[in-house]
Amino acid sequence: MRKILIAITAILMLAGCKKEFLDATPTDAVAEADVFTKVANGESVMNGIYRYLYSRFDNQNTPGQGGIMLMFDFMGEDVHQALASWYTPGNGCGGWLNQKNADYSYVAYPFRMYYRCIGNANAVIENVDKLVGTQADKNRLKAEALTMRAWAYFYLVQIYGKRYDATTTNSQLGVSMPLSSTQSKLPRSTVEEVYTQINKDLTDAVAAFGTASAPRNKSHLSLRAAYAIWARVALTQQKWALAAQYANQVITLGGFSLMSNVQYQEGFNNITNPEWIWGAFVQDDQGDTFGSYLAQISYNGNTSYIRGVPKRINSALYDLITATDVRKKMWEPSPNATNFPLPTTAFARTPYMSRKFSIRNLPTIGDVPYIRLAEMYLIIAEANARIPGNEVQARAALFTLAVNRDPSYTLSTNSGAALLNEILVQRRVEFWAEGHRWFDLKRMDMPVDRTVVPNYVPASAGGVMQVPAPSASNLWEFSIPTAEIQGNPNTVQNN
Repeated sequence: MRKILIAITAILMLAGCKKEFLDATPTDAVAEADVFTKVANGESVMNGIYRYLYSRFDNQNTPGQGGIMLMFDFMGEDVHQALASWYTPGNGCGGWLNQKNADYSYVAYPFRMYYRCIGNANAVIENVDKLVGTQADKNRLKAEALTMRAWAYFYLVQIYGKRYDATTTNSQLGVSMPLSSTQSKLPRSTVEEVYTQINKDLTDAVAAFGTASAPRNKSHLSLRAAYAIWARVALTQQKWALAAQYANQVITLGGFSLMSNVQYQEGFNNITNPEWIWGAFVQDDQGDTFGSYLAQISYNGNTSYIRGVPKRINSALYDLITATDVRKKMWEPSPNATNFPLPTTAFARTPYMSRKFSIRNLPTIGDVPYIRLAEMYLIIAEANARIPGNEVQARAALFTLAVNRDPSYTLSTNSGAALLNEILVQRRVEFWAEGHRWFDLKRMDMPVDRTVVPNYVPASAGGVMQVPAPSASNLWEFSIPTAEIQGNPNTVQNN
């Protein structure tokens, strides 16, 4: 398979491994061999991947990684809205029907995005050693590309494959796994094989980062980000000790700190926040008014979706937040002009609406948080809570985060299921609308139950209020897109 680099633009994106990217050679393209001559060119390819992660895929609610984060949170029970709109049955997968439609654009959306990232990362990995530049810079590029590939395959296997189950051989189908530009039309690898490659890539990435030049900024993958992703992977594989080890490594390496209560209320829109490990940096002149993350989830972005459809929290979850916790201020149970001022009278109010996310600049400019330090403490807490005899360590990690958010918090005395539930509640509150809930439910083999959400409006999700656990339902595996089925005779469709 031939790959093409568009070299005259600021975004150098390689064609991916899927049929729709191989239709024609653009007239402004140059061959891959001509682009990969020096480190600066390789950096341009990586920059193109990072830029692609916050570019609109198709519809206005598909702003790259941020849109995927929201799409999957809307498939849970904690992020919702009072009426059918974006992310619901007609414009997303919140109704739990369209993810099984192979022709649906939202089925192709994550598939195409992550395979494009992989195609570009493969090109960097294949060519980086021959670039002209310092070895330290080449090692950094290789490490970034390996981490990017691992991260993309991690999302793909979770979305299109069955859940990882540590008690089995995981021979269930995952996704096809091209690792070079010469590989195409591959059969689907097993879930175990995909995770084996993810772990290998992260092992190699960490080694390369060890002798690499410093990351340019937090919009680029780094050693700490690699360990953070590795901690997520280990948690999903139920490798509790490794999950805690990798998350601890992020903390030990330093460079980040939990944000203050003041910073927590600043809108989750700025990558300079000391807690953000990796995120999208969106310059003021690079924003997409209707197709950005904050055009979907902020309370004050100037779009018709934001003005008319406030995003709401599960009211039962809100009630679990203590009064002295700064996170209690992120949602308003009874908003009015006094306690929830809005830019104009055109903005609607609804009970339990969010103020967690706000724009950094008009109309919908702001950065996107991919990984925050808070997650590492919660991974350590959860992993240790699941290891017999390690509850002391679990309580200590939970305390570090919880007391930061709530100065009145005291060290937990919970044990067993009660301790684990406390940790998971903290996780749900902390990462509301940051893309964790669906993936958490799937990895823990838990059902979706919206009937226990007092303020959930059934019509906003096509009336679907309950979804069986992954082990009892095939609804948790997205269909393989039709374009892939047509273009790859060696793949097979999910049930």
